[in-house]
Amino acid sequence: MAQPRQAPVPRIGFVSLGCPKALVDSERIFTRLKSEGYEVAPDYAGADLVVVNTCGFIDSAVTESLEAIGEALEENGRVIVTGCLGAKRDVILDAHPKVLGVTGPHAYDDVMAAVHQHAPKPHDPFTDLVPPQGIRLTPRHYAYLKISEGCNHKCSFCIIPSMRGRLASRGIADVLREAEGLVKAGVKELLVISQDTSAYGADLKYRTELLSDRAVDTRFQDLARELGSLGAWVRLHYVYPYPHVDGVVPLMAEGKLLPYLDIPFQHASQRILKLMKRPAHAENTLERIRRWRDICPEITIRSTFIAGFPGETEDDFRQLLDWLEEAQLDRVGCFAYSPVEGAAANALPDHVPSALAEERRGRFMEAAAGISARKLAAKVGKTMRVLVDSVTPEGAIARGSGDAPEIDGVVRIARAGKARPGEFLNVRITGSDAYDLTAE
Repeated sequence: MAQPRQAPVPRIGFVSLGCPKALVDSERIFTRLKSEGYEVAPDYAGADLVVVNTCGFIDSAVTESLEAIGEALEENGRVIVTGCLGAKRDVILDAHPKVLGVTGPHAYDDVMAAVHQHAPKPHDPFTDLVPPQGIRLTPRHYAYLKISEGCNHKCSFCIIPSMRGRLASRGIADVLREAEGLVKAGVKELLVISQDTSAYGADLKYRTELLSDRAVDTRFQDLARELGSLGAWVRLHYVYPYPHVDGVVPLMAEGKLLPYLDIPFQHASQRILKLMKRPAHAENTLERIRRWRDICPEITIRSTFIAGFPGETEDDFRQLLDWLEEAQLDRVGCFAYSPVEGAAANALPDHVPSALAEERRGRFMEAAAGISARKLAAKVGKTMRVLVDSVTPEGAIARGSGDAPEIDGVVRIARAGKARPGEFLNVRITGSDAYDLTAE
């Protein structure tokens, strides 16, 4: 007797834009798709529909997202939009009225409902095809661990709270179970991300949860300590310089956490910080940095800044350059200010001409590159433990404790032997430039 013909399994294409937090959203949607038996298409032509996870933080990101949606519509014709720009539904529909659906950020159920509507799920889900750690878009040896959504701050240049909502922390038991699963699956580095990592648990009133046989508070320091016991590299991103952050630096000195803090200082002029409505703007950050280095001399501090913010004078910018020279930050990024639709800073007086903002950004990055070059040159001749990211016939690309993937420098290893991605190596540093090291 002939078997009934089975309908082909729907294939979903995916475009993921934006920051690591958006990447985690994409991973969760991927995991849901795979758990329901969908297949993932590697290109537009082979997809029954395409999901585009957008970014909408700054105008250039909005433009990139709208272009990606347009490309997906042109190449495939059946497109569902999600992510930060999805919070501005009218912007998307005005530009691309033919999209099948629009959802906001971290709206996993809404995305799946739209997929179900336009590409009905298979009748027999193959849940055994989904690995315990879910589907990851990063190399298998590192993973982003998102601990919360949203943000309670009202920085005048930022529209993230209006897109992603107020702070919503995950329970600490849930986070730690995910982290344990990732490490058991072979992840060697956990990159902790959120909009405000140091505020973790505040919205839950730092509630106590039961983890195995012990009680653990949903609190930044407790989370850092627990993650540090898992045996993987743990890297902290997007940490505001609140006083309680001091409590995790000893864990770095003990080797429990990577000696690395990603802190978006944004500026040094107190007047500009006030206009930015930055939290903790009155803190003596230089003194805090000195204390951190006293406790953990190996600490790497990464930060981002804005040049040309409305009202910024040459004196304000000079204060920023002087602060950078004294702070001697290891890893630095800088953006020339540009207006973002919906941001409060748009209403501020004395906007800096874009050419001048860009010129200041260039001067800032030149100063930062000099500091980085001097710091990296001091590492030549030393031995460093690195994590291998990729291997080519010419050698290997790896990262040290001071290098986050995609945003910081790398260690280029000649004569890498039989090194494989995901392996730790001890290498000798043989050379340096402004941002990268060479080793053998």
